[in-house]
Amino acid sequence: MKTSTKRTLLAAAISSACLLTAMPSYAEGSFTANASATSNYIWRGLTQTVNEAAVQGGIDYAHESGFYAGTWASNVSYASDDIYSYEHDMYFGFSGESDGISYDFGYLYYNYDAEAEFDFAEVYGSVGMGGLSLTVYLLAHTEADEGEGQDFGFAQASYTSLDYSMEVLNGTELGFHVGYHEGDFAEAFNGVEGYVDYGVSIAKDGFSFAITGTDVDDVGADALDNDELKFTVAYSVDFEL
Repeated sequence: MKTSTKRTLLAAAISSACLLTAMPSYAEGSFTANASATSNYIWRGLTQTVNEAAVQGGIDYAHESGFYAGTWASNVSYASDDIYSYEHDMYFGFSGESDGISYDFGYLYYNYDAEAEFDFAEVYGSVGMGGLSLTVYLLAHTEADEGEGQDFGFAQASYTSLDYSMEVLNGTELGFHVGYHEGDFAEAFNGVEGYVDYGVSIAKDGFSFAITGTDVDDVGADALDNDELKFTVAYSVDFEL
């Protein structure tokens, strides 16, 4: 998922911050496009492409008021013969800074193949100071059906992450991440119970390298090695529109 708050370790996996450049047009706002390739699409510590490569891209709009909106897409696969083939995200929000405190809040919709019937949306909020940021995502709604004993209601699933980044060696960015995903919907979508993910990344000039891991027990016929450390290389580029 690529959003302005998806500050995951992989810059390509949403992605994340809207890296927007000024463009003297359209309601004092700016448009940019982004494209990336990654050796493994990692989302919240879990592979979204059965540990294979992904090609991703999107378009973002940002207004000087702090409002932003965008869309982003990637190939996905959760098993060798499943019905999932793509993820298409749509999002909007508002971000800014006051007295050295940055903030970002918004709405994010995840769209998958129609046959999957598992689209869902989250609301999110983030605060940061310096290189440190805390972000919380809450389930807003989903088209998925609840199973017996499950609750897919508002805020009944959440993801909380703590991230820290710092500049080292002439513009190289070093990042650290830890997150926790929980709730009935999170378990239904991911196939694992509440879990912790963590990682470290290094990035410069569009290139990034990340080492990520989780505390899940990944067993069974469809095991995706999510209990193992994953090493991912990615490259991303942004364009003015």
